[in-house]
Amino acid sequence: MTITIAAVVPTVPVTVSLTPLRGGIVVSQGLNFTATLTNDTANKGVTWTVTGPGTLSAQAATTATLTGSGAGTAVVTATSNADSTKSASATIGVTDLAGVLSYHNDLSRDGLNSQEYALTTANVNTNTFGKLFSCAADGAIYAQPLWVPNVNIGGGVHNVIVAATMRDSVYVFDADASPCVTYWHQTLIPAGETYGSFSDLGSKDIYPDIGILGTPVIDTTKQTIYLVSKTKTTAGVYHQRLHALNLVTGAEAASSPVELDNTIAANGNCEGGTTMTFDPQLHNQRPGLALVNGVVYIAWASHGDTGAFYHGWVVGYDAASLSRTTVFNDTLNSVSGMAYCRGGIWMSGGAPAADTDSNNVTSLYLITAHAAFDGIGSYRNSYLKLITPSLGVTDFFTPFNQSALDLDDQDVGSSGTALLINAANGKKLLVGGSKGEVMFVLDRTAMGGFNAADNVIQEFALTSHSFSTPAFWNNTLYYFGAQYGGQQAGQAFAFNGATGLFAIAPTAQTTSTFGFPGSSPSISATPTATNGILWALDSGAKGTTNGATTQAGPAILHAYDATNIATELWSSSQASGGRDQAGNAVKFTVPTVANGKVYVGSRGNDDTVGGGSVFGQIDVYGLLPN
Repeated sequence: MTITIAAVVPTVPVTVSLTPLRGGIVVSQGLNFTATLTNDTANKGVTWTVTGPGTLSAQAATTATLTGSGAGTAVVTATSNADSTKSASATIGVTDLAGVLSYHNDLSRDGLNSQEYALTTANVNTNTFGKLFSCAADGAIYAQPLWVPNVNIGGGVHNVIVAATMRDSVYVFDADASPCVTYWHQTLIPAGETYGSFSDLGSKDIYPDIGILGTPVIDTTKQTIYLVSKTKTTAGVYHQRLHALNLVTGAEAASSPVELDNTIAANGNCEGGTTMTFDPQLHNQRPGLALVNGVVYIAWASHGDTGAFYHGWVVGYDAASLSRTTVFNDTLNSVSGMAYCRGGIWMSGGAPAADTDSNNVTSLYLITAHAAFDGIGSYRNSYLKLITPSLGVTDFFTPFNQSALDLDDQDVGSSGTALLINAANGKKLLVGGSKGEVMFVLDRTAMGGFNAADNVIQEFALTSHSFSTPAFWNNTLYYFGAQYGGQQAGQAFAFNGATGLFAIAPTAQTTSTFGFPGSSPSISATPTATNGILWALDSGAKGTTNGATTQAGPAILHAYDATNIATELWSSSQASGGRDQAGNAVKFTVPTVANGKVYVGSRGNDDTVGGGSVFGQIDVYGLLPN
């Protein structure tokens, strides 16, 4: 008798995994998915489904494509056909953000992207968020990187990043491709010239190269990038030029570039004569550019406080023809006892803010530094309201102690550009800080002028100096001040929309601290004010000061829960092995947040004291795909 025993073959369960598991796309763009199965012996593949604002196409046994059909969160699921109990899902944010086209996102300069669906307070952590790739450039990137979606470039439709360097180059990178893809690179230096040098300008505050410093502005309807370059001839003669570059090709517009030279002039006696002219070597194009009603506005200060006769200039150029439309000078009149004009418009790199009133009149708002003052044609330490396009002063605010502020180097104008907020009580507010550790809250319809006592909505003491532009979201002001030679936490101040007033004590502050000069934060959130994340860059290791340089080190990007910034979600210094380390820091740069990613400009591995081989870099952070 023969007994046959059949072997019992154990059933090995099917598993499903999905790539990518997380990420972001723009409405109408596609994202390819791959399902990987184990123990699918009959190769039955998966069934694809999607919930949320997306449609699936090109569905195959293990691949499919999601196309965003509206803003929100799409969940793609791959379910095994061999075992319907086994599946894998991916969560994808779909954004309809039109772009980050100028400094701090918009003309209110609030730093807010309220159309971010990929980044959440749950997925921004070291396990699921980190550095994705870097793009090398030829020089340090001080200007804020700008993000443009849906550009027909490189044989397809892509999202791009525009980066400008201190060696007068402009790069357009793919915003999503890893490794980095460069669509074009344009160096804006004529034959016989080179980029500028700190050694000609009496200050090491910006070191060592001087090129494109102010953040450009982009007009997507014209597919044009506007920016200002600074170069010098072999004989040491400096030039500044306004460029209008095609976003797709990098080509100059027909009327571009335009010389910014001594034909820019203003009538006034501050320099001792009757006319004052623009000096392209002396004047520093530090603030970001503003594009308002078809006019590009450019503002200047100086390099450090070099020279007595620099000015705060603002000049408008028609965006189509690049013809000069108007000129403003903030120190026209000499003042008894004052041996200088000055009045630089620095704003720590901030761009003029703008709004339009009920009479359809648009005004620019900006802040000046120490200078001559008479409240008529010379405006030191002042918030100015300039009507467009003529740039006449229609209102201003100057603190009662402006003379003492001038003597003590406590400029109002060190603060980033005015932040515009509309209160529920109908007040139209303008908010900004100062070196003098005061936060000012002004009424944009009646700013307060110059009086023996400040005629403002509110002012309250800060515990740090302002060298940054605050951010605003969900009735909260986020302010990251600075200590000279020390560290300072970021602070949040609650805003009461009904009264139009701020709590004068911080409602929260960060547990991590920031070196000088503090930070201009950016915010990502949804339109319904959920998943608010505050992004702040610590540039304390920038390695440069007005009189000397030290060895530069990495910038540190931080992410905080915006509802309570005492909760840090992630930083680029947390992951082991330096996985997320950024390039070496530069002063005043601002992180750009869009479509599930954060873009940071740096000086690459250049340490400012002779080490390094990469002199500029864009670091791209985002959700790790798996």
